[in-house]
Amino acid sequence: MAPSTPRPDDARDLSGGAPRAADPLRAADARAVDPLRAAADTIRAVRDRCVWTQQIDHRALVPYLEEEAAELIDAVESGTRDDLREELGDLLWQVLFHAEIASRAEDGAFDIDDVASTLTEKMTRRHPHVFGDAVANTLEEVLVHWNAAKAAEKRTRTSVLDGVSHHMPSLALAQKLLGKARQVGVDPAAPVAAAPVTARQPPVAARQQSQPETSTSDQRLGSPLLSRGHDDERMPRSEAELGDAILALVASAREHGWDAERALRERLRTLEADIRAAERP
Repeated sequence: MAPSTPRPDDARDLSGGAPRAADPLRAADARAVDPLRAAADTIRAVRDRCVWTQQIDHRALVPYLEEEAAELIDAVESGTRDDLREELGDLLWQVLFHAEIASRAEDGAFDIDDVASTLTEKMTRRHPHVFGDAVANTLEEVLVHWNAAKAAEKRTRTSVLDGVSHHMPSLALAQKLLGKARQVGVDPAAPVAAAPVTARQPPVAARQQSQPETSTSDQRLGSPLLSRGHDDERMPRSEAELGDAILALVASAREHGWDAERALRERLRTLEADIRAAERP
C-alpha cells in the first residue's frame, strides 16, 4: 500500500480524473500527432513530478477506479454526449495510471503499449470471423467462436466459476452465476414473483392516495408482494417493470428488518456451492 498521506481536496484531478493541464509536456500540439500518446506522456510526467501521485499504488487507486466507472455509467444512462466524453476520459486516465505504475515495478513490469498489444491480440483471436477464415452470420455463431477462443486461453481453469469476480454488484453477480449454473446443469429454485406488472405502476405517492391505508408493506407499494407462483400476468415484461418488482422485494425486506443485500449474497454463496458440487466427478 502507499504510505498514508493527506488526500487533496480534489484528489481526482491527480488520480481520479484527467489532469488540469498538460503543461509539463507543453503538449498543446501533441493532439495533432497522437492524442493517446500525449495522454500517456502526461501521466508519466504527473507520476514523475507530483509528490502525492508518486505515493499511490494499484490498491490505493481502486476507490477512484470504482468512482469513475460509476460516473461513466451515469453518463451512459442519463448524461449528455459531453458527459460521456469526459467520463470516458476519466476512466482512460485510470487505465493509463495503472499502466504507468506497472511500468516501474521491479518484477513483471509492463507499460501501456504492452496493455494495448495484449488487448489487440486477444480481440483478434476472439473474432476469427473478422480477422480469420471463420464464418459467423448469426449472434449464436459469433458466441461460439468467442467462447471457443476464450476456453483455449483459459485452459488452466478447473471450474466455470474461475475468473468470476466477487467485487461485482450482487445483482450483476447473480446474473453471472445463473449463467454458470446453467452450464453445469444446476437449476436454482424458481424465482419469487413480485407485484402484478401488467402495466407500469404509478409513483408511490399517487398509489398511497388512491388506496385504503393498511399497515403492510404490500399496500405501501400498491400491490401484493412475494406471491409465489408462475402466473405470467404477475411476472415483469420489461426492464422498467422488473425494476418495480425488485424495488417491491427490497421494500418488503425493509419492512421485515431484513438486509436485502446480505440475503442475496448469502443465497449466491449457496448457489456457488451447488455449482462446485455439480462439477465434482
